[in-house]
Amino acid sequence: MGLSIGIVGLPNVGKSTLFNALTKAQNAEAANYPFCTIEPNRAIVPVPDPRLAELARIAQPQRVLAATVEFVDIAGLVRGASTGEGLGNQFLAHIRDTSAVVHVVRCFEDPDVVHVDGTIDPVRDVEVVETELALADIQAIENRIERLSRKAKGDKEAAAHADCARRLLEHLSSGKPAVAFPERETPLGGEVFGEIHLITAKPVIYCANVDESSLAEDNAHVAALRAWAEPRRADVIKISAKVEEELVGLDDGERVEFLSSYGIARSGIEQVIRESYAVLGLVSYFTAGPKEVRAWTIEQGWKAPKAASVIHTDFEKGFIRAEVIGFEDYVANNGEAGARAAGVFRVEGKDYVVADGDVMHFRFNV
Repeated sequence: MGLSIGIVGLPNVGKSTLFNALTKAQNAEAANYPFCTIEPNRAIVPVPDPRLAELARIAQPQRVLAATVEFVDIAGLVRGASTGEGLGNQFLAHIRDTSAVVHVVRCFEDPDVVHVDGTIDPVRDVEVVETELALADIQAIENRIERLSRKAKGDKEAAAHADCARRLLEHLSSGKPAVAFPERETPLGGEVFGEIHLITAKPVIYCANVDESSLAEDNAHVAALRAWAEPRRADVIKISAKVEEELVGLDDGERVEFLSSYGIARSGIEQVIRESYAVLGLVSYFTAGPKEVRAWTIEQGWKAPKAASVIHTDFEKGFIRAEVIGFEDYVANNGEAGARAAGVFRVEGKDYVVADGDVMHFRFNV
C-alpha cells in the first residue's frame, strides 16, 4: 500500500539535509538560501525492522525486502503561503497529497545559516507554518461549500454534505485543526473529509533539528517545543540532520560507535521512519521462504483476506485460509518445520485479525 510522508517547515530549517540523509544520497539540494527546493523531491525509504534479519538468518532467502515509506521534501513555507507568498499554493497541494507530515523545526543557533524571521523561536515557527496550512484548508472548504451549495438544490445528499462542510469551516475558523473535528468519525463527516483531503487532518510529527552538542540533552529550544507539543499530544523527535548525513555509508558497527560518541543509541532518521509508520496505524506481517523474506504493510486491525490483498488482489478475492506463525514462535523453533513440530503453526480463516510480526502464507483459489 502506498504511504507518503511530507517533510515541511520554514526555509533553512534542515528539511533538505534531512531528506539527503533519509535517502542515503545527495538527492535533494541543500543550500543556505530560501526556496532552494523548487520541485518536491521524492524517495522510497525502507522501514528499519531488525526482525527481517532474524527471519533471513533462518530462511536463507535469495533477497530481503523491507516495508517502505515514501518521503516528499517540500519547499519551505513562509507567511502568506496560502495566498501565494513565496512559492505558494503549488507546494501546499503537494502536502495535501501525503498521508502524514513530518514538521522540521529549527532548534539550533548558527549565525552562518540565515533565518527568515531573524531569530530562533521554534514555537513561533511552528505556528507560522500551521497557520498557513489551516488557511489553505479553510480556502479548500470554502471552495467545496460553494460547489456543494450549487448542487444542493433538489439533492438531499449534497445539502447534507454542504451543512457538514459549513460546520467544519466554523471549526477551523475558530483555530482548531481538522483532526479535532467532532464529526470526523461519523459516516457523513468521513465522506466530507474524503472529498477535501484536508492538510490539518493528517498526523504530524515534530522533528527538532539540533546541533551535535544538543543530541544527548535538550537545549532550551527543544524544551520549548516539547512544552508546546505536550498538551497537544504531539510527538517530538530530536535529530541532528548534519549528524545523520555523516552516518551515510557507515557499516553497522561504525554507526553504533559513532552514535555512542554522542550519547545516543538510535539514529534520529530511524526514529522518524518508525514514528511516521506508527502514527499512520500501520503494522507489518512477513512472508518467508528460500526465494524471499519480505515485510508487507497493512493497517492495524485488518483481517486476513484484506491483508492478503497487498500481495495481490486475487489473494483477497479467492481467499481460502491463512497459515500463520507468530514471529517469536518462528524464531524460537528455527522456522516453519520446527513451528509445525512444536504445535505453534496455525490455520486461520477469514475473520482472523493479522498481528504485527505474523509470518504468513495464504491459500487462495481464483
